[in-house]
Amino acid sequence: MKAIRKLLIIFAVLASVPLHAQRWSISTNAVDWADLGTLNAEASYAFGRHFSVHAGARYNPWTYNPGNENEQVQRRQRSFAAGLRYWPWHVYAGWWVSTKGQYQEYNRGGLQDRQTEEGDAYGGALSAGYSWMLSPHVNLEFGAGVWAGSTKYKVYACPVCGRIVDQGNKFFILPTDLSISLVLVL
Repeated sequence: MKAIRKLLIIFAVLASVPLHAQRWSISTNAVDWADLGTLNAEASYAFGRHFSVHAGARYNPWTYNPGNENEQVQRRQRSFAAGLRYWPWHVYAGWWVSTKGQYQEYNRGGLQDRQTEEGDAYGGALSAGYSWMLSPHVNLEFGAGVWAGSTKYKVYACPVCGRIVDQGNKFFILPTDLSISLVLVL
């Protein structure tokens, strides 16, 4: 809770600084924070009236109830993405669509059943959303997208037993970038 409070104070201080060329932004996604405490940040640079490039990362090292295979829950990940965003009206304001490449190392299980899956996934994503300007330097952004790619994975019978029940490579199409983000425009 202290980290969130500090982050909000930093956003408030930086938002009060007068800037003339709003080319940069940094953001954090509340939906990721709610996903078992996934730390996340994204940075963006506008290189024209309608285009920006962005790069972001997600990190979740947490395991809940470790050692108790009947109650252990985890959604650990390291994820990196970079892409291009198009803004029909003006950069950092209104509707946007984006494309990006993404890599994720993951280990998840215990939410629906005892099986745990771990692996490496990579692919591309298409997303769309809306950026609502709260002030000249603070936006609230909403978005959603679809991620498709390939994963090399192993499925274990339980979080702690280590017995492999399935492994291989598979193609996937999944929802991604469900976001309600606080954005600081610099």
